Amino acid sequence: MQAESDKTVKTDAGVKNPSEDEKTQKAKAALTKEAAFGYSVNLASYRLPEETMKVEKLTDLDDIIKGTLRTTGVTAETDNRSGSFLMYNNSVSHSSVNGAGIEVMSLREARKIHDWLEDYSWGIVDSDTDKYTAESCVTDADGYFIHVLPGIHAERPVQSCLMIGTEDGMQTVHNIIILEEGSQLEVLTGCVTHDDVDRALHIGVTEIYIKKNAKLTFSMIHNWDENVDVRPRTKIMIEEGGQLTNNYVCLRPAKSVQSNPTAYLNGKGASAFFNTIAVAYPGASLDLGSQVYLNAEGTKTEIISRTMTLGGEIISRGNIVGNTDGVYGHLECNGLVLDKNGVQKAIPGLESHALDVELTHEASVGRVAREQVEYLMARGLDEEEATGLIVRGFLSAGIPNIPDELRREIDEVMEKTKNANWFPGKEILI
Repeated sequence: MQAESDKTVKTDAGVKNPSEDEKTQKAKAALTKEAAFGYSVNLASYRLPEETMKVEKLTDLDDIIKGTLRTTGVTAETDNRSGSFLMYNNSVSHSSVNGAGIEVMSLREARKIHDWLEDYSWGIVDSDTDKYTAESCVTDADGYFIHVLPGIHAERPVQSCLMIGTEDGMQTVHNIIILEEGSQLEVLTGCVTHDDVDRALHIGVTEIYIKKNAKLTFSMIHNWDENVDVRPRTKIMIEEGGQLTNNYVCLRPAKSVQSNPTAYLNGKGASAFFNTIAVAYPGASLDLGSQVYLNAEGTKTEIISRTMTLGGEIISRGNIVGNTDGVYGHLECNGLVLDKNGVQKAIPGLESHALDVELTHEASVGRVAREQVEYLMARGLDEEEATGLIVRGFLSAGIPNIPDELRREIDEVMEKTKNANWFPGKEILI
C-alpha cells in the first residue's frame, strides 16, 4: 500500500513517465497477467472489430442508437452540453465542443496536438497492471481526451458514450481527463452495447488529473447485455483543494463487471467521494469497489455503495489508506438481497500509517424489512408496490444530490422491474 502511494506522489511532483517503448514493452510482458480481482476472461475468444461509424452530428444517428444512448443519459440534442463524444467499437465516431475553454477530442488526435500529453498518458495507470491494461496499451487504444483550461467553470456537462456494435467484439479504450487549476466540470459517461450485440468485452482505462482547487463530478452509467464482460481500470490524482465526486450506476444486466477505481489525494484539503449503486441479475458477477489514499493533511473521502441482488453475486470492496496526520475517511457498504440464490459480500478495509487519523466503516447485508412493507400496505399499496417503493428509495439514497439523468435511469429501471414482476412477493426475502 505505502509503495503505491509513494510512487504516485513522485509522479505528481513531475517525474517523467517511461518512454512509449518502455510502456509497450512492459505491457507485452503482462499480456497473460491475471487481475487481482474478478474471474479471468479469455481475451483470445474475442476479436478487435474493424467496423466503424462516423457522424458529423449525433442527431444523424439512427433512432435505435439514439434510443440506446438515452438509456445512459447521453442525448443526441447537444445544446445543453458543453461537449459530446461517441466511440463505436474501437474508433471515434464523433467529438464536438459547445463551450469556450474546453477540449473534447480523440486521445490519439490530442497526442498529435499536445506533446506534453505524453507525460500524462499511462502516468497513473501502469500499462502492466494486468492483461486488460496490457491489451489496451499494446493495441494503442483510442478514447476521449477532455481538458478544461484554468479557471473555466463549465455550466453544462460534457457527455460521452462508448458503444460496442459487433458481436464477440473487444473494445479497448484509453481516456484522459485533465482539469487545470481552478476549473470545474461535470462529465456524464454511458457505456452500452448495440441492440444486435449479445456477447462482448469492454476494457476501459481512464486516467483523471484534478489540479489545484479544480472540481470534477464524474457519473458513469453501464447499460450492457447479459453476456458482456466489463473491465474498467481507473485512477485519479487530486492536487491541493481539488474535489472529486464519482457516481457509478449499473442497473441493467451484465455478465461480469470488475472495477476498483483508485484516487490519490496528494494535496492539502483534497477530497474524493465515491457513490455506487448496482444490481446483480441471475448469473451475473459484479466485483465493485473503490480505494483512496489520503496522502496530505486535511484530505477526506467517503465511499458509499448500495447494491442489491436479484440472484447474482455482488462483491462490494472499499479501502481507505491514511498516510499522514489530519485525514478523514468513511466507508459504507449496504447490500439488499431480493432472491434466495443471490450473494452479497462486503469487504471493507481501513489502513493507517499515522497517529492523527479518523477512519470509519459500516457494512450491512440483509433483506427488505417486513415491517416496512406492512406499513406501506396498510396505507393502500399492494405488496409488490410497497417493495418496489422501498427498493427505489434504497437505490436513490445511494447518491446524495443525484444528477437528474441518473435519477431518471433509476426510476425507469425500477418501473420495468415492477412491470416485469421481478419482485414477486413469494421470492422476496422478507
